[in-house]
Amino acid sequence: MKLNYTLLMLVALLGFTSRLFAQDAGEVPPADLGEETTLETPAEEEEENGLQVSGYVDAYYQANFSTFGEDDAPLVFPTSFTGQANEFALGMANVIFAKEMGKVAAVAQLGFGPRAEAANGDVAAIQQLFVTYSPSESVTFSLGNFGTFVGYEVIDPVNVNYSTSYLFSNGPFFHMWVKADFALGENFGAMVGLFNDTDSKFDAVGGKHIGGQLSAEFGGLAAFLNVLTGVEEENFRAEEDLTGFQVDLTATYTVSEKLMFGLNASDKTSSVDGDVVSGFTGVAVYSTIGLSDDFALGLRAESFSGKLAEEETGEAPSVLSLTLSGNFTIDDLTFIPEVRLDSGSNGTTFLTDSGVFTGEDSVASFILAAVYSF
Repeated sequence: MKLNYTLLMLVALLGFTSRLFAQDAGEVPPADLGEETTLETPAEEEEENGLQVSGYVDAYYQANFSTFGEDDAPLVFPTSFTGQANEFALGMANVIFAKEMGKVAAVAQLGFGPRAEAANGDVAAIQQLFVTYSPSESVTFSLGNFGTFVGYEVIDPVNVNYSTSYLFSNGPFFHMWVKADFALGENFGAMVGLFNDTDSKFDAVGGKHIGGQLSAEFGGLAAFLNVLTGVEEENFRAEEDLTGFQVDLTATYTVSEKLMFGLNASDKTSSVDGDVVSGFTGVAVYSTIGLSDDFALGLRAESFSGKLAEEETGEAPSVLSLTLSGNFTIDDLTFIPEVRLDSGSNGTTFLTDSGVFTGEDSVASFILAAVYSF
Protein backbone atom coordinates (compact mmCIF):
# COMPACT_ATOMS: atom_id res chain seq x y z
CA MET A 1 0.00 0.00 0.00
CA LYS A 2 1.22 3.54 -0.77
CA LEU A 3 0.15 6.55 1.30
CA ASN A 4 0.24 9.96 -0.47
CA TYR A 5 1.89 12.56 1.76
CA THR A 6 -0.41 15.26 0.36
CA LEU A 7 -2.58 14.22 3.34
CA LEU A 8 -0.25 16.17 5.64
CA MET A 9 -0.66 19.34 3.60
CA LEU A 10 -4.46 19.03 3.62
CA VAL A 11 -4.54 18.53 7.39
CA ALA A 12 -2.53 21.73 7.72
CA LEU A 13 -5.00 23.45 5.39
CA LEU A 14 -7.87 22.28 7.59
CA GLY A 15 -6.24 23.89 10.60
CA PHE A 16 -5.69 27.15 8.71
CA THR A 17 -9.21 27.45 7.30
CA SER A 18 -10.73 26.76 10.72
CA ARG A 19 -9.60 30.28 11.63
CA LEU A 20 -11.51 31.77 8.69
CA PHE A 21 -14.97 30.25 8.99
CA ALA A 22 -17.21 28.56 11.64
CA GLN A 23 -20.58 26.67 12.94
CA ASP A 24 -22.44 26.62 16.22
CA ALA A 25 -22.37 23.16 17.86
CA GLY A 26 -25.90 23.85 19.01
CA GLU A 27 -26.88 23.31 15.37
CA VAL A 28 -26.06 19.59 15.49
CA PRO A 29 -27.79 17.81 12.58
CA PRO A 30 -31.14 16.34 13.67
CA ALA A 31 -31.67 12.60 13.88
CA ASP A 32 -35.38 12.46 13.05
CA LEU A 33 -37.70 13.72 10.34
CA GLY A 34 -39.55 16.08 12.65
CA GLU A 35 -36.44 18.20 13.03
CA GLU A 36 -35.23 17.69 9.47
CA THR A 37 -38.40 19.21 8.07
CA THR A 38 -38.22 22.36 10.19
CA LEU A 39 -38.79 25.02 7.56
CA GLU A 40 -38.04 28.66 6.85
CA THR A 41 -41.27 29.51 4.98
CA PRO A 42 -42.50 33.09 5.62
CA ALA A 43 -45.28 33.15 8.22
CA GLU A 44 -47.79 34.80 5.89
CA GLU A 45 -47.39 32.13 3.19
CA GLU A 46 -47.42 29.31 5.74
CA GLU A 47 -50.66 30.55 7.30
CA GLU A 48 -52.26 30.93 3.85
CA ASN A 49 -51.80 27.39 2.47
CA GLY A 50 -50.13 25.38 5.24
CA LEU A 51 -47.46 24.09 2.81
CA GLN A 52 -43.85 24.06 3.95
CA VAL A 53 -40.89 23.50 1.63
CA SER A 54 -37.25 22.77 2.52
CA GLY A 55 -34.36 20.77 1.14
CA TYR A 56 -30.66 20.19 0.54
CA VAL A 57 -28.12 20.23 -2.26
CA ASP A 58 -24.66 18.67 -1.83
CA ALA A 59 -21.49 17.84 -3.74
CA TYR A 60 -17.96 16.79 -2.78
CA TYR A 61 -14.37 16.17 -3.82
CA GLN A 62 -12.50 13.15 -2.44
CA ALA A 63 -8.72 12.74 -2.45
CA ASN A 64 -7.79 9.11 -1.79
CA PHE A 65 -4.31 8.61 -0.30
CA SER A 66 -4.19 4.81 -0.18
CA THR A 67 -3.27 3.06 -3.42
CA PHE A 68 -2.61 -0.46 -4.66
CA GLY A 69 -0.52 -2.07 -7.37
CA GLU A 70 1.76 -0.73 -10.05
CA ASP A 71 -1.04 1.47 -11.41
CA ASP A 72 -1.57 3.10 -7.99
CA ALA A 73 -5.29 2.27 -8.07
CA PRO A 74 -6.99 4.27 -5.29
CA LEU A 75 -8.66 2.42 -2.41
CA VAL A 76 -12.11 3.53 -1.26
CA PHE A 77 -14.20 3.13 1.89
CA PRO A 78 -16.83 0.35 1.70
CA THR A 79 -19.42 2.71 3.19
CA SER A 80 -22.24 4.65 1.54
CA PHE A 81 -22.26 7.68 -0.77
CA THR A 82 -18.53 8.51 -1.16
CA GLY A 83 -17.35 5.94 -3.68
CA GLN A 84 -15.79 8.37 -6.17
CA ALA A 85 -11.99 8.50 -5.83
CA ASN A 86 -9.81 11.52 -6.66
CA GLU A 87 -12.55 13.43 -8.42
CA PHE A 88 -15.43 15.82 -7.97
CA ALA A 89 -18.78 14.11 -7.42
CA LEU A 90 -22.45 14.90 -6.90
CA GLY A 91 -24.47 14.05 -3.82
CA MET A 92 -28.13 14.77 -4.39
CA ALA A 93 -30.76 17.45 -4.79
CA ASN A 94 -33.40 16.91 -2.13
CA VAL A 95 -36.71 18.71 -1.55
CA ILE A 96 -39.27 18.16 1.22
CA PHE A 97 -42.93 19.17 0.97
CA ALA A 98 -44.92 19.06 4.21
CA LYS A 99 -48.48 20.10 4.96
CA GLU A 100 -50.44 19.88 8.21
CA MET A 101 -54.17 20.56 8.50
CA GLY A 102 -55.65 19.88 11.91
CA LYS A 103 -55.19 16.23 12.88
CA VAL A 104 -53.83 15.10 9.51
CA ALA A 105 -50.53 15.77 7.75
CA ALA A 106 -48.57 14.62 4.71
CA VAL A 107 -44.88 14.62 3.80
CA ALA A 108 -43.26 14.05 0.40
CA GLN A 109 -39.45 14.02 0.30
CA LEU A 110 -37.93 13.66 -3.16
CA GLY A 111 -34.24 13.06 -3.93
CA PHE A 112 -32.32 13.10 -7.21
CA GLY A 113 -28.69 12.21 -7.86
CA PRO A 114 -26.19 9.45 -6.97
CA ARG A 115 -26.80 9.68 -3.21
CA ALA A 116 -30.55 9.30 -3.71
CA GLU A 117 -30.14 6.41 -6.15
CA ALA A 118 -27.92 4.56 -3.67
CA ALA A 119 -30.28 5.13 -0.73
CA ASN A 120 -33.83 5.09 -2.03
CA GLY A 121 -34.11 1.62 -3.52
CA ASP A 122 -36.64 0.58 -6.13
CA VAL A 123 -38.24 4.04 -6.53
CA ALA A 124 -35.11 6.19 -6.53
CA ALA A 125 -36.80 9.61 -6.56
CA ILE A 126 -38.92 8.93 -3.45
CA GLN A 127 -37.06 9.15 -0.15
CA GLN A 128 -40.13 9.52 2.07
CA LEU A 129 -43.81 9.67 1.26
CA PHE A 130 -46.39 9.29 4.04
CA VAL A 131 -49.54 10.56 5.68
CA THR A 132 -50.33 10.83 9.40
CA TYR A 133 -53.43 11.04 11.56
CA SER A 134 -53.36 12.13 15.22
CA PRO A 135 -56.68 11.44 16.96
CA SER A 136 -55.14 12.87 20.15
CA GLU A 137 -51.93 14.52 21.33
CA SER A 138 -50.64 11.18 22.61
CA VAL A 139 -51.27 8.96 19.55
CA THR A 140 -50.19 9.32 15.90
CA PHE A 141 -50.83 6.80 13.12
CA SER A 142 -48.69 6.91 9.97
CA LEU A 143 -48.83 5.09 6.64
CA GLY A 144 -46.30 5.18 3.80
CA ASN A 145 -42.57 5.15 3.18
CA PHE A 146 -40.33 6.37 6.05
CA GLY A 147 -36.66 6.83 6.76
CA THR A 148 -35.59 4.15 9.21
CA PHE A 149 -35.95 4.58 12.96
CA VAL A 150 -32.75 2.53 13.47
CA GLY A 151 -29.36 4.17 13.90
CA TYR A 152 -27.81 7.56 14.52
CA GLU A 153 -27.04 8.93 11.05
CA VAL A 154 -29.49 9.84 8.29
CA ILE A 155 -29.57 9.70 4.48
CA ASP A 156 -29.76 13.49 4.13
CA PRO A 157 -26.33 15.22 4.01
CA VAL A 158 -26.89 16.90 7.40
CA ASN A 159 -24.71 14.66 9.57
CA VAL A 160 -21.70 16.37 11.15
CA ASN A 161 -19.49 13.82 9.33
CA TYR A 162 -20.03 13.79 5.57
CA SER A 163 -18.90 10.21 5.01
CA THR A 164 -21.07 7.59 6.69
CA SER A 165 -20.41 4.94 9.30
CA TYR A 166 -20.36 1.16 8.81
CA LEU A 167 -23.41 0.88 11.09
CA PHE A 168 -25.35 3.28 8.88
CA SER A 169 -24.16 1.70 5.64
CA ASN A 170 -25.25 -1.78 6.74
CA GLY A 171 -28.75 -0.39 7.12
CA PRO A 172 -31.57 -0.37 7.12
CA PHE A 173 -32.20 2.87 5.18
CA PHE A 174 -36.00 3.00 5.00
CA HIS A 175 -39.26 1.10 5.55
CA MET A 176 -42.62 0.91 3.79
CA TRP A 177 -45.03 0.47 6.65
CA VAL A 178 -47.88 1.43 8.93
CA LYS A 179 -46.86 2.51 12.43
CA ALA A 180 -48.29 3.98 15.62
CA ASP A 181 -46.42 6.39 17.89
CA PHE A 182 -47.45 6.83 21.51
CA ALA A 183 -46.51 9.55 23.99
CA LEU A 184 -46.22 7.78 27.36
CA GLY A 185 -46.11 10.74 29.67
CA GLU A 186 -43.80 13.72 29.50
CA ASN A 187 -40.48 11.86 29.12
CA PHE A 188 -41.29 8.52 27.49
CA GLY A 189 -42.49 7.33 24.10
CA ALA A 190 -43.11 4.13 22.15
CA MET A 191 -43.61 3.07 18.55
CA VAL A 192 -44.70 -0.16 16.89
CA GLY A 193 -44.89 -0.85 13.17
CA LEU A 194 -45.67 -3.48 10.53
CA PHE A 195 -43.90 -3.11 7.18
CA ASN A 196 -42.67 -4.65 3.95
CA ASP A 197 -39.23 -6.14 3.36
CA THR A 198 -36.55 -3.76 4.70
CA ASP A 199 -35.22 -1.23 2.15
CA SER A 200 -37.89 -2.11 -0.37
CA LYS A 201 -40.96 -0.09 -1.27
CA PHE A 202 -42.48 -3.33 -2.55
CA ASP A 203 -42.68 -6.60 -0.65
CA ALA A 204 -39.73 -8.61 -1.98
CA VAL A 205 -40.38 -11.56 0.35
CA GLY A 206 -43.53 -13.09 1.74
CA GLY A 207 -44.83 -11.99 5.13
CA LYS A 208 -44.07 -8.79 6.93
CA HIS A 209 -41.39 -7.30 9.17
CA ILE A 210 -42.19 -5.85 12.57
CA GLY A 211 -40.35 -3.12 14.44
CA GLY A 212 -40.60 -1.14 17.64
CA GLN A 213 -38.98 1.62 19.62
CA LEU A 214 -38.88 2.81 23.23
CA SER A 215 -37.64 6.35 23.90
CA ALA A 216 -36.81 8.40 26.98
CA GLU A 217 -35.57 11.92 27.58
CA PHE A 218 -34.21 13.45 30.77
CA GLY A 219 -32.56 16.84 30.72
CA GLY A 220 -29.86 16.77 28.06
CA LEU A 221 -30.02 12.98 27.59
CA ALA A 222 -32.21 11.37 24.92
CA ALA A 223 -32.12 7.61 24.27
CA PHE A 224 -33.87 5.30 21.79
CA LEU A 225 -33.97 1.49 21.97
CA ASN A 226 -34.95 -0.05 18.61
CA VAL A 227 -35.80 -3.60 17.54
CA LEU A 228 -36.72 -5.00 14.13
CA THR A 229 -37.14 -8.52 12.81
CA GLY A 230 -38.50 -10.38 9.82
CA VAL A 231 -37.84 -12.79 6.94
CA GLU A 232 -34.93 -11.63 4.76
CA GLU A 233 -34.99 -14.40 2.16
CA GLU A 234 -37.46 -17.20 1.57
CA ASN A 235 -36.26 -20.80 1.09
CA PHE A 236 -32.68 -19.75 1.83
CA ARG A 237 -31.59 -23.27 2.75
CA ALA A 238 -33.53 -26.54 2.44
CA GLU A 239 -36.80 -24.63 2.14
CA GLU A 240 -36.06 -22.79 5.39
CA ASP A 241 -36.18 -18.99 5.49
CA LEU A 242 -33.36 -16.61 6.38
CA THR A 243 -34.57 -14.39 9.22
CA GLY A 244 -32.98 -11.27 10.66
CA PHE A 245 -33.09 -9.79 14.14
CA GLN A 246 -31.52 -6.44 15.03
CA VAL A 247 -31.38 -4.51 18.30
CA ASP A 248 -30.08 -0.96 18.21
CA LEU A 249 -29.41 1.76 20.79
CA THR A 250 -29.06 5.44 19.91
CA ALA A 251 -28.40 8.20 22.43
CA THR A 252 -27.37 11.83 22.54
CA TYR A 253 -26.22 13.89 25.48
CA THR A 254 -26.17 17.67 25.16
CA VAL A 255 -23.75 19.09 27.70
CA SER A 256 -24.19 22.68 26.50
CA GLU A 257 -24.88 24.66 23.35
CA LYS A 258 -21.23 24.09 22.40
CA LEU A 259 -20.75 20.42 23.31
CA MET A 260 -22.69 17.27 22.45
CA PHE A 261 -21.95 13.53 22.57
CA GLY A 262 -23.64 10.73 20.64
CA LEU A 263 -23.72 6.94 20.72
CA ASN A 264 -24.89 4.21 18.36
CA ALA A 265 -24.58 0.54 19.34
CA SER A 266 -26.14 -2.13 17.15
CA ASP A 267 -26.18 -5.92 16.79
CA LYS A 268 -27.76 -7.86 13.94
CA THR A 269 -27.97 -11.61 13.38
CA SER A 270 -29.22 -13.36 10.26
CA SER A 271 -30.00 -17.02 10.89
CA VAL A 272 -31.68 -20.13 9.51
CA ASP A 273 -33.50 -22.32 12.02
CA GLY A 274 -31.40 -20.85 14.83
CA ASP A 275 -28.04 -21.25 13.04
CA VAL A 276 -26.13 -18.00 12.51
CA VAL A 277 -25.43 -17.26 8.83
CA SER A 278 -24.16 -13.69 8.96
CA GLY A 279 -24.55 -10.40 10.79
CA PHE A 280 -22.60 -7.64 12.45
CA THR A 281 -22.01 -5.82 15.71
CA GLY A 282 -20.62 -2.35 16.20
CA VAL A 283 -20.33 0.77 18.32
CA ALA A 284 -19.85 4.34 17.13
CA VAL A 285 -19.28 7.31 19.42
CA TYR A 286 -19.63 10.93 18.33
CA SER A 287 -18.60 14.27 19.74
CA THR A 288 -19.39 17.72 18.40
CA ILE A 289 -17.60 20.79 19.73
CA GLY A 290 -18.58 24.32 18.78
CA LEU A 291 -15.43 26.43 18.64
CA SER A 292 -17.18 29.62 17.49
CA ASP A 293 -20.57 30.77 16.23
CA ASP A 294 -19.92 29.41 12.73
CA PHE A 295 -17.47 26.56 13.21
CA ALA A 296 -17.91 23.12 14.76
CA LEU A 297 -15.56 20.16 14.93
CA GLY A 298 -16.99 16.63 14.81
CA LEU A 299 -15.19 13.39 15.69
CA ARG A 300 -16.54 9.89 15.02
CA ALA A 301 -14.81 6.76 16.29
CA GLU A 302 -16.31 3.41 15.25
CA SER A 303 -15.55 -0.25 15.90
CA PHE A 304 -17.37 -2.63 13.57
CA SER A 305 -17.10 -6.39 13.03
CA GLY A 306 -18.92 -9.01 11.03
CA LYS A 307 -20.27 -12.31 12.30
CA LEU A 308 -19.05 -15.71 11.16
CA ALA A 309 -21.43 -18.40 10.01
CA GLU A 310 -22.09 -21.26 12.41
CA GLU A 311 -19.64 -23.61 10.67
CA GLU A 312 -16.80 -21.07 10.38
CA THR A 313 -13.96 -20.77 12.88
CA GLY A 314 -11.53 -18.03 13.89
CA GLU A 315 -12.12 -14.35 14.54
CA ALA A 316 -14.57 -12.31 12.49
CA PRO A 317 -13.23 -9.50 10.27
CA SER A 318 -13.33 -6.11 11.98
CA VAL A 319 -12.65 -2.42 11.26
CA LEU A 320 -11.63 0.57 13.35
CA SER A 321 -12.63 3.86 11.71
CA LEU A 322 -11.67 7.40 12.79
CA THR A 323 -13.21 10.47 11.15
CA LEU A 324 -12.51 14.14 11.90
CA SER A 325 -14.78 16.72 10.25
CA GLY A 326 -15.02 20.49 10.33
CA ASN A 327 -18.31 22.29 9.71
CA PHE A 328 -17.83 25.85 8.39
CA THR A 329 -21.11 27.70 7.92
CA ILE A 330 -21.71 30.78 5.79
CA ASP A 331 -25.43 31.63 5.93
CA ASP A 332 -27.18 28.48 4.59
CA LEU A 333 -24.03 26.97 3.07
CA THR A 334 -21.86 24.52 5.05
CA PHE A 335 -18.39 23.38 4.01
CA ILE A 336 -17.23 20.06 5.49
CA PRO A 337 -13.49 19.30 5.21
CA GLU A 338 -12.94 15.79 6.52
CA VAL A 339 -10.02 13.45 7.19
CA ARG A 340 -10.74 9.73 7.61
CA LEU A 341 -8.62 6.65 8.33
CA ASP A 342 -9.94 3.07 8.46
CA SER A 343 -7.89 0.10 9.60
CA GLY A 344 -9.00 -3.52 9.23
CA SER A 345 -8.01 -6.71 11.03
CA ASN A 346 -8.76 -10.45 11.06
CA GLY A 347 -8.83 -10.63 7.28
CA THR A 348 -10.63 -7.34 6.56
CA THR A 349 -9.36 -5.89 3.26
CA PHE A 350 -10.35 -2.92 1.13
CA LEU A 351 -11.16 -2.67 -2.57
CA THR A 352 -10.07 -0.28 -5.30
CA ASP A 353 -12.58 2.17 -6.75
CA SER A 354 -13.10 -0.31 -9.62
CA GLY A 355 -13.96 -3.15 -7.21
CA VAL A 356 -10.68 -5.08 -7.34
CA PHE A 357 -9.84 -7.13 -4.24
CA THR A 358 -6.47 -5.95 -2.89
CA GLY A 359 -5.57 -7.58 0.41
CA GLU A 360 -4.78 -4.14 1.86
CA ASP A 361 -6.03 -3.55 5.40
CA SER A 362 -6.06 0.26 5.68
CA VAL A 363 -7.41 3.21 3.69
CA ALA A 364 -7.22 6.99 4.15
CA SER A 365 -8.78 9.97 2.38
CA PHE A 366 -9.59 13.67 2.54
CA ILE A 367 -13.07 14.91 1.58
CA LEU A 368 -14.25 18.45 0.99
CA ALA A 369 -18.05 18.63 0.80
CA ALA A 370 -20.46 21.53 0.37
CA VAL A 371 -24.06 21.29 1.61
CA TYR A 372 -26.65 24.00 0.95
CA SER A 373 -29.86 23.95 3.00
CA PHE A 374 -33.01 25.86 2.14
